[in-house]
Amino acid sequence: MQLKAGTRLKSAVDTTEVVVVKAPARDIDLRCGGQPMAAVGSDGGGGGAIDASHSSGTLLGKRYTDEAGELEVLCTKAGEGSLSEGDTPIHQKDAKPLPSSD
Repeated sequence: MQLKAGTRLKSAVDTTEVVVVKAPARDIDLRCGGQPMAAVGSDGGGGGAIDASHSSGTLLGKRYTDEAGELEVLCTKAGEGSLSEGDTPIHQKDAKPLPSSD
């Protein structure tokens, strides 16, 4: 699926919803709980079970990014499934350290 910034997606297997913050100019197989995500408002899937290897969950308000930093999504609704690009996990983005004030 071709993603662009601002696209809202929902999980087919749990309550997770995300907004795309940054996306590469190529097709992305974004999944939650091991199942493909669908656009919010579409009749995308529904049902199915969370794959045990993709069940570490998503946290509300956290950003998730791939290893290369090409894809970044913001979780707007938490869930039990974890995010992945295909079978490659997408991890929570670390906070940037603030500069010290002398």
